[in-house]
Amino acid sequence: MEPLRVALLGCGVVGTEVARLLTTNRAELAQRVGAELDLVGIAVRRIGGTRGLDVSPDLFTTDALDLVKRADVVVELLGGIEPARTLILEAMAGGAAVVTANKALIAQDGPALYAAAAEHGVDLNFEAAVAGAIPLIRPLRESLAGDRVRRVLGIVNGTTNYVLDQMDRTGADFGDALAQAQQLGYAEADPTADVEAFDAAAKAAILASLAFHTRVSAEDVHREGISAVTAETVASAADMHAVVKLLAICERTVDAEGQEGVSVRVHPAMIPRSHPLAGVREAYNAVFVEAEAAGELMFYGRGAGGQPTASAVLGDVISVGRNRVRDARGPGESAYADLPIRPMGEVITRYHISLVVTDRPGVLAQVAQVFAEHGVSIETVRQQMLPTQPAGVAVEPGQRLARLIVVTHSASDSALAATVSALSAQESVAAVAGVTRVEAAE
Repeated sequence: MEPLRVALLGCGVVGTEVARLLTTNRAELAQRVGAELDLVGIAVRRIGGTRGLDVSPDLFTTDALDLVKRADVVVELLGGIEPARTLILEAMAGGAAVVTANKALIAQDGPALYAAAAEHGVDLNFEAAVAGAIPLIRPLRESLAGDRVRRVLGIVNGTTNYVLDQMDRTGADFGDALAQAQQLGYAEADPTADVEAFDAAAKAAILASLAFHTRVSAEDVHREGISAVTAETVASAADMHAVVKLLAICERTVDAEGQEGVSVRVHPAMIPRSHPLAGVREAYNAVFVEAEAAGELMFYGRGAGGQPTASAVLGDVISVGRNRVRDARGPGESAYADLPIRPMGEVITRYHISLVVTDRPGVLAQVAQVFAEHGVSIETVRQQMLPTQPAGVAVEPGQRLARLIVVTHSASDSALAATVSALSAQESVAAVAGVTRVEAAE
């Protein structure tokens, strides 16, 4: 068969590695695909040099639109929404298969991209959009297509996992751990997308869409970042033989009337040290999938970086290339279930609540009464005397303070949130020092 023309959009860390693999492994890739993969152009913002690649400078172009019109396979590694969306749609209209690592675009406009791929009879693959080199998208789309996934629980952002891991290992506060992550290149100069969980929320939307055959966008995901996680919270988790992780949690739910729905959320949570996800260190990713027939599956590996992500991209290129050779297509969108997205208030979860209270008789009873009034059951309570007054907490002269650590049984998130709000209004509660959800209980 004639060579397949491959166009590469973007030549950053991942794009450079993809171009290197396409050229240096050309003969071997041709054997796997059944046709040669001919890199016909690399779209960049500015022409200059070869980015350390052993390729002709003539391959580089600033005219991305012209490039996609003369390709059989377009690899989009620009990121963001535009011009990536326009270029992908143009590529599909011209009959090209598309491989992308653009999680934000898939999470926002996945249905429109699927529809365009179906209209023009081409493939849309995005294995690298979630968890880098970890094979995860294809197992959900294909390997588990005959199963019924109940839950997806995962660490899908390496930056936040590194920060929280350092806080757990060294006792560092959030700011110091983040600064170290930036020095090592794990965090961007502006880390907002990572630490405020925008990145993880987009990935959670993609995973939920695939797992539950339902359209889920990033806007449907309840999102909380890690910037409010304190060293004290991490230490309190350690006292419970737990760790704090930023988790993406996608669940199939059933309401009181027996109607199924989908819950998708990303937030910090305490998990037991015995849970497989608790041992995921540094910038690694891991995703735990629970299915009816397959049972529990765990996918683990490097979730970012040039080489790991390029590995996932090349896997998709080979897949769409093989389909092209056979005049076939891979799976498209599966949204037949169309399950409703449940609001966060309906989610059943548990809370770890840290309260600073005045140390006098009857306070514990008052606190317990607030929980009872909101229908929330207390699992454990620990009390610690505070030798010094916490910053920002005002008390009367001579008044002693204590810390109450309350862990609840399962209740709706709305009931738990209302309990916390009522506690903060209590005269005996000087401050609600921290609230963290507790997941994956043994």
